[in-house]
Amino acid sequence: MISLMVLWNKYLYIPFYISSYIYEFILGVSNMQTQKVIHYPNLSTMLEVEKVLKSADEPISREEIKRRLPTKIMHQTLNIILTYMERRGLIHIGEKGILWTYNPSPKLQKAMSKGVEI
Repeated sequence: MISLMVLWNKYLYIPFYISSYIYEFILGVSNMQTQKVIHYPNLSTMLEVEKVLKSADEPISREEIKRRLPTKIMHQTLNIILTYMERRGLIHIGEKGILWTYNPSPKLQKAMSKGVEI
């Protein structure tokens, strides 16, 4: 693990505006440890992507997300955001596209805590 950390830190510069949680998430992405990350997402970009996904009525593709965003975004940056959101349980990436699935309803949380996992 130490050699991976040295390799990872050799190629990456982590800007100060990325929180430590996102930093840990990015370090945990196994397929990106050998790639050089060109651009990291900032909070406003992540919020814009979240807004686009929340407003979509049906699953949308990555290209459609890029078209609906008010600003241009690099494909690699969008992939980092989507991977982060999928790991947090906010979205589902399927064959037909990407769909916002997060529901912070207290009733749903209560039902899930009482339910039995099969």
